[in-house]
Amino acid sequence: MKIFGVFALLLAAVTLASSPSAEAWEEEKVLRIYNWSDYIAPEIIVNFERETGIRITYDIYDSNEVLDGKVMHGNTGYDLVVPGSDFLARQIRAGVYRKLDRENIPNWKNLDPVQMKLLEEVDPGNEHSVPYEIGTTGIGYNVDKFEAIFGKGAKPDSWDYFFRPGNMKKLSSCGVSVLNAPTEIIATALHYLGRGGLDSDTGGYSEAERLLMGVRPYIKYFNSSDYIRDLADGSICMAVGWSGDILQAAERADTEGGEVHVDFVIPKEGAILFYDMMAIPADADHPKNAERFINYLLRPEIMASISSYVSYFNAVPASKPLASRKFRNNPNIFLPDELLAKMFLMKPLPPEASAELSRIWERIKAAGGAPE
Repeated sequence: MKIFGVFALLLAAVTLASSPSAEAWEEEKVLRIYNWSDYIAPEIIVNFERETGIRITYDIYDSNEVLDGKVMHGNTGYDLVVPGSDFLARQIRAGVYRKLDRENIPNWKNLDPVQMKLLEEVDPGNEHSVPYEIGTTGIGYNVDKFEAIFGKGAKPDSWDYFFRPGNMKKLSSCGVSVLNAPTEIIATALHYLGRGGLDSDTGGYSEAERLLMGVRPYIKYFNSSDYIRDLADGSICMAVGWSGDILQAAERADTEGGEVHVDFVIPKEGAILFYDMMAIPADADHPKNAERFINYLLRPEIMASISSYVSYFNAVPASKPLASRKFRNNPNIFLPDELLAKMFLMKPLPPEASAELSRIWERIKAAGGAPE
């Protein structure tokens, strides 16, 4: 009995020593994020790492199509990604994202219920995603160069400046860039043509293709990030781009000597209003860390810091009073009601429509003009 008792004690000791503790079962202190370029205030990552001890790997992309190719093929290697809401809907149906555990996201209460209701159109029950930032697609331009071509006080306040070859030919002398984002540019073309934007009816796509082919020779390049730098340093004079990016370019131009003056305008015909959403891939290795990061971002002061830096607005109403005054008072960020009424959301597309869109886009890019 004594020998057995000693053996039992030894066995218990070995078992305790070799059994993982509660802490050992927790996720390792790692978080891999895949987000858009120039889309977060730098101190956010540093402060989160300091507060939590979680080490972040942060990679970037510059189009929904790039992210879509990665998540739809699985094995992303990431714990948190930021798809556009129109891509998100199809990706959710494909099962590439896991449902969120709101127990780990108590700051969910800070989200605007009106916007969350709207987003149920792409994510029923808001089960898989959280809004990150919200913006518009419009036109950024070099004020001085644009006025030199079209006259004092002129601004590209109509899509005519982009879709009419005569205007684009004049602008080609100082450089025009376009987002490498087929869904958004072709949707904008269809909206301009009065067809209401992009939908699953591919019959109208050929009209948009003809319209874009007419201005293709005057487009300097297609890219979804370089235009920030090129607008800021005067290398181009007009860009079809995202509101926050162009406002960042304007800020850079001001801080880099003030010789270049950049502004942003939403054309009077209206434009795309988009939501970028945070979602956790189904194959994420550290989903709890991702939910902890989401919860951190939903603090009003954190979201205010991000929005002030990237010049996009967000779905946390309590963040607005905490943002910079310049940000709060910018009508290109917080749209007036009369302009908001002209904006449109992107619709999710079935795979066959997306494939046709990609084929058209490749033809447009290959058709001529300066190399990318």
